[in-house]
Amino acid sequence: MRTWFITGASRGFGALIAERALQAGDNVVAAARNPEQVIAQLGEHPRLLAVRLDVTQEAEAHRAAREAIERFGRIDVLVNNAGYGLLGAVEEATAEETEGLFATNVFGLLAVTRAVLPHMRVQRSGHVINISSIGGYAAYAGWGVYGATKFAVEGLSEALSQELQPLGINVTVVEPGFFRTDFLDSSSLKKSTRIIDDYAETVGAMRQFAADANHGQPGDPSKLAQAVLALANAQKPPRRLPLGSDTVQRIEQKNRFVAAELAEWRQLAVSTDFGA
Repeated sequence: MRTWFITGASRGFGALIAERALQAGDNVVAAARNPEQVIAQLGEHPRLLAVRLDVTQEAEAHRAAREAIERFGRIDVLVNNAGYGLLGAVEEATAEETEGLFATNVFGLLAVTRAVLPHMRVQRSGHVINISSIGGYAAYAGWGVYGATKFAVEGLSEALSQELQPLGINVTVVEPGFFRTDFLDSSSLKKSTRIIDDYAETVGAMRQFAADANHGQPGDPSKLAQAVLALANAQKPPRRLPLGSDTVQRIEQKNRFVAAELAEWRQLAVSTDFGA
């Protein structure tokens, strides 16, 4: 029996993953700003511990990790899921909007990871699963600041994987595409308060696309939750797990573009070494 520690577990991906883990017979520490919402979503369960956690408060992360250890004795799978989106041009996003987004999506993830890793290191086992986005692999107009937080998660995850592998701890960054959750609702998505008319053709079009696509996305959230369970069961989990056909297509598209651009500029790229 494993113990999961899941942030942002009161709804969306977090609640669905928690539900599947409970169904699989595992223990679940479901962390959320309002733990009562966790109970309302998942019900009372002997293998469920709902804890209060604002990921931007590192002291709360350490307290929640201690509660998990006191209750279940160990943490085997950490799912860093808490986060939200920001839709707006890079120039439109204010300093306050940008800093708030990084506080949750990046610094919050780091705070929880720092709280949990000491326990995994003692065990010499564990799996850190960081929920990123296809926007963390390939950028989109209108999602630049949000994508920057997920690009940061990707880089942190790569380094963590290298650092933790000798200690028996795996790290996977999960890259969902567009899934039919509430992500495009106001409960999970903020929009820049400033709008610049010059970006109407790019970011304006993305705003309209997001409005039209809401609750019509191709991805099935329940299948994502099941995929995360399969990931946690893998003997040799991948460093990256893209989820959704749109994600796979976008990754292949970007890889082709990068390869073609590198070939075009290779001569200049390698000409900067000493003696070249």
